Amino acid sequence: MTLLIIFGCIALLILLISWGRLNAFIAFLLVSLLAGWLLGIPVADLTKSVKKGIGDMLGELIIIICLGAMLGKLVAESGAAQKISDVLLKTFGQKNIQWAMMLTGFIVGIPLFYNVGFVLLVPLLFSVVYRTGLPAVYVGIPMLAALSVTHGFLPPHPAPAALVTQFNANLGLTLLYGIVIAIPTIILAGPVFAKTLKNIPSQPLQTFQAKPLPTEQLPGAANSFLSALLPVILLLATTAIPFLWQPNFIAQSLLAFFGDSIIVMLVSVLVATFSLGIANGKSMKTISEFYGEAVKDVSLILLVVAGAGALKQILVDSGVSAEIGAMLQGLAVNPLILGWLIAAVIRISVGSATVAGLTAAGIMAPVLGQSSVDPNLMVLSIGAGSLVLSHVNDAGFWMYKEYFNLSVRDTLRSWTAMETIVAVAGLVGVLVLDIFV
Repeated sequence: MTLLIIFGCIALLILLISWGRLNAFIAFLLVSLLAGWLLGIPVADLTKSVKKGIGDMLGELIIIICLGAMLGKLVAESGAAQKISDVLLKTFGQKNIQWAMMLTGFIVGIPLFYNVGFVLLVPLLFSVVYRTGLPAVYVGIPMLAALSVTHGFLPPHPAPAALVTQFNANLGLTLLYGIVIAIPTIILAGPVFAKTLKNIPSQPLQTFQAKPLPTEQLPGAANSFLSALLPVILLLATTAIPFLWQPNFIAQSLLAFFGDSIIVMLVSVLVATFSLGIANGKSMKTISEFYGEAVKDVSLILLVVAGAGALKQILVDSGVSAEIGAMLQGLAVNPLILGWLIAAVIRISVGSATVAGLTAAGIMAPVLGQSSVDPNLMVLSIGAGSLVLSHVNDAGFWMYKEYFNLSVRDTLRSWTAMETIVAVAGLVGVLVLDIFV
């Protein structure tokens, strides 16, 4: 009965948004309240779950998205995005631009949480799209596939890192096995799959589209790349330094502070304000106008993501994830497949990859202790399952839809299909690797 309620509410959400043309945020609130009531949450606690879900989702994300939009707007308006796209096109050629974006997504995705990487790289992607005239989905899916794989498979991302600890796995081996599986998975879900998406129309957010500037007015290539990718550089540095040098307590505190995604974004915006703004002759009034426009353009995205957070919290508070896991635990199948399946069902029901991964890990921990399965592979199997079939209860689904300005149907056939390919290919890779290790 629980699964019927969940699927019924998800179907209602899709109908309200796609057929009824209801505002997505309002639709989320209505469906969240209905789902909570049907799943047995006391009426007095329904709004508490909704408010907690919205607060937890937006607590950090609202700062990251707004600062990321400001940085992206300035990168676009200053001509830095135009310069970066010129360099990428000259280096890789328009024919291979997908591979360039895929490589960028993989490198950037290793140290960055998915939402941060998405917000940082989408402006760069759109600048390439505007310059080449290529379809945004066709160029963007390879980059997003790379970001998704690193988020689900590779430490130091939250879920894989937590699973390594829970299963007493080896962080280095998990990372090595993850990279081995990630490369073919990204190629299949990225450039190969994207060839089927050329006919999807997309008009990305206008905030990242600026009028072409004369070549002599563009900032230098080094300034453009450093300013646009400074968040990535800072996060890579603060992640790598502890492995290269054993810092003392004060140094550890400073690294933790400057490695926080909010501080990284704030520092990057401040640096870009000078390097791409003031140093290029723009007044603070003009720069502030850019920032104001950027925040207005992402306000709807924030509301939609908040709505997805409300629905996710309702499903978590109702105990759905634990109930589903208990139902599946008794299946007599390969533990690696079982871990993937539990994570997949929870992901489809709840929407959060992190919640799906951590819940599945708690269920599979005693099973793993009674089997000879490699714990490093179990981390990767659950990570792959936690990415499957992203749809309307996942904040990532709505970020992609709103940034790329797509219909729900086109989002399902591009984003949802890509995430499912990643999940299935990841499981196949785990099973193949299990033969040899």
